[in-house]
Amino acid sequence: MPNKGISLPDDPFWYKDVIIYELHVKAFCDSNADGIGDFQGLIEKLDYLESLGVTALWLLPFYPSPLKDDGYDISNYFGIHPGYGLLRDFKQFIREAHKRGMRVITELVLNHTSDQHPWFQLARKAKPGSSMRNFYVWSDTPEKYKDTRIIFKDFELSNWTWDPVAKAYYWHRFFSHQPDLNYDNPLVQKKIWRIIHFWLDMGVDGFRLDAVPYLYEREGTNCESLSETHTFLKALRMHIDSSFKNKMLLAEANQWPEDAINYFGNGDECHMAFHFPLMPRLFMAIWMEDRFPIVDILEQTPSISDTCQWAFFFKKSR
Repeated sequence: MPNKGISLPDDPFWYKDVIIYELHVKAFCDSNADGIGDFQGLIEKLDYLESLGVTALWLLPFYPSPLKDDGYDISNYFGIHPGYGLLRDFKQFIREAHKRGMRVITELVLNHTSDQHPWFQLARKAKPGSSMRNFYVWSDTPEKYKDTRIIFKDFELSNWTWDPVAKAYYWHRFFSHQPDLNYDNPLVQKKIWRIIHFWLDMGVDGFRLDAVPYLYEREGTNCESLSETHTFLKALRMHIDSSFKNKMLLAEANQWPEDAINYFGNGDECHMAFHFPLMPRLFMAIWMEDRFPIVDILEQTPSISDTCQWAFFFKKSR
């Protein structure tokens, strides 16, 4: 059921001047002294975050997970990791954040799941060629999609891993414990719609689309930012706009601005996209005591629609 929390201003362009604070629930505030941050602890700190001028909170993955990849290996898209609290704690957090005028952005990990997710456990046992098996990308040979780079070369030798239960290779752009979903399967897209509705009905205001360039695979390509991905994003945007008001999609595409602008589409894909090259140049300019690195990259940045916005970010030094 929709979260009947405090209503926020009716502003479809709230993301244009938003101040986002990124946090990991497990590392932010521990309310019960068990050594793990939780939603009750986060609720206790909302007044502090409001005092900083924060107008949106971006939560890193808080879903049930084996935590082999800091929560990006999701085993259940419809729950809360038990160490962080209960679903009712999340609902209370949404209400309290909205009461203070703060929007909530969560992670929508589109590309892959944990290999412990029930979808994968069913898929590996399902009949080859069936809809359930084809929730993921399988092959009898690891020779397909040879033009695709391996992202984590220090951990993985291939984008394919042999599964002894399925007796086939499964595709993964990241770690071998994170099999890629098959977006050519309409049932996968229907599941994604359900996930989106579940969290938006609860009051979530936006999604950061994790690893969005890697949704589709095609032979003879590098399997990144394919046209099918943009077709999917247009459908995703249309689906959300037809059912909800004032929601936002943020593309995580680590690309040069002339390529990243494709994730805005014609104002009909993502509302925001990260401007990755700007961040290191901010620090470079400070170190050099010269504005040139910032001016140089901004001059290379194409114009975008008035309804779109770049997301600039700072990294906290350790």
